[in-house]
Amino acid sequence: MVFVTTDHAAAGTASRCVSPSQIQDLRLTCMQTTLHTKLIYVRISIHNTDIAMDTSHDTLRATFWKPALTAGKGPRYLRLASFIEQSVADGRLRPGDRLPAQRELASWLGIDFTTVTRAYNRARDRSAIEGRGPLGTFVSKPRVALDQVLDLGMNIPPAPAGQFLGELLQKGIDEVLRHTDASMLMAYQLGDGGVADRQAGTLWLAPMLGTLDPTDVLVCPGAQATLAALLLTETERDETVLCEPIVYPGVRSAARSLGRRLEGVAADADGMLPDALAAAARQHRARLVYLNPTLQNPTTRTMPERRRKELLAVADKLDLTLIEDDPYWRLMPDAPPPLARLSPHRVHYVSTLSKCLTPGLRTAYVRLADGRKRDVFLSTLHSFALMAPPLMAGLATQWIHDGTADRLMDGVKEAAAQRQAIAAEILGDANAPSIQGIHLWHELPAPWTARELTMAARAEGLAVTPADAFCLSPDAPNAIRISLGGVRDPERLASALKRLRSLLREAPPSLRAAIV
Repeated sequence: MVFVTTDHAAAGTASRCVSPSQIQDLRLTCMQTTLHTKLIYVRISIHNTDIAMDTSHDTLRATFWKPALTAGKGPRYLRLASFIEQSVADGRLRPGDRLPAQRELASWLGIDFTTVTRAYNRARDRSAIEGRGPLGTFVSKPRVALDQVLDLGMNIPPAPAGQFLGELLQKGIDEVLRHTDASMLMAYQLGDGGVADRQAGTLWLAPMLGTLDPTDVLVCPGAQATLAALLLTETERDETVLCEPIVYPGVRSAARSLGRRLEGVAADADGMLPDALAAAARQHRARLVYLNPTLQNPTTRTMPERRRKELLAVADKLDLTLIEDDPYWRLMPDAPPPLARLSPHRVHYVSTLSKCLTPGLRTAYVRLADGRKRDVFLSTLHSFALMAPPLMAGLATQWIHDGTADRLMDGVKEAAAQRQAIAAEILGDANAPSIQGIHLWHELPAPWTARELTMAARAEGLAVTPADAFCLSPDAPNAIRISLGGVRDPERLASALKRLRSLLREAPPSLRAAIV
């Protein structure tokens, strides 16, 4: 006995409605019910005899689509696309419903196949429907509004544990205004930063670089502008800059905008390979190398001191200049000494407050490898980023001097460790390169691809960053960067990561049948 129904609930139990004594094998190859398509197709084997049953209702389907061209104005493809979108909006078409094949719908409506194709393309562009390869075209899941997205993509530090930024901000600004002329804070301040701000910079950089003179420190408007200015200072248009093959997107966009070429140099788990650096420098006649050696963005790897010294030896031999982008050094209690401490005359050192305290400060401290390039660098920087915001630079100075910056730093480290522990428990990244820092690098299981997961996660209200955003070559690893600081609190982060884990346990949309 075979029981076949177009009822949605009963359809899911169809296999139980077949007498076990008669059936050696039952294969449910397709089961779908929608308002426009009512189809149950069951293929069974009873005593080795195949029986196929098809209950598709072409009349009902054609009737549903008949009004598609009668309402509205404009070209037929626009009217058909609008009908699809309106049917989704009012619930006549539901997420997961399969649309008719394009030639079939064209036949029902008496229009050209290309008209249906254009209508489907427009509805797809407006996220009403989605193609799933040979499976057909389906109504998309509702898109999540941007303000409802749980952001695992933007790499910012978490709110510091045990600290209340609002109170600290109010108190800090009050102190800045008490000791500084307000008109000065609202005026242009050209140059390398005020004396007090540069002195604060020496205190901030001391754990990384040791004792510095205030004249050695420049106060800059964030790392991005600083990196762009360094590229312009050290290289000419069309010149090659060397870096690791997986690299921070900010330097990629800066190089592209400025007409510089980035060339990836082979690396292993410890970072860029010295022999590969030497070969690439000779091949491309490169003079500049960009490195992010501590808690590298995105892989979280940290280059050991031995490898740092080996790379500096190559730089000395070939007269290379290095840019050390070091936003995360203070997050790692046992970090190796920066390249700039090991070889100050070879390395431009950039330390931003955005990635370890808060992005709102828009302040970075810079120590140049060659003081003779100071004026050229500042002139270049001022051409597109006139100055660090005086009020924010003043607030950073106040916080560094009164100890608030250190307390915030401790709170960020505590919050980051808590979030890393949450991620490890939920995602099981036992082999992650680092359990410190504000992001993690998560390799994906087959058959998911990084790009497909990013799109599927976005539809579920989760923002992550695929590996190809960081890779210079097309053969990007199958991984995503998950940023842990953008979600407001640990509970919401745990919920977001659990949703991501659930998504990874499903088949990708391209492999999903309508109903399995």
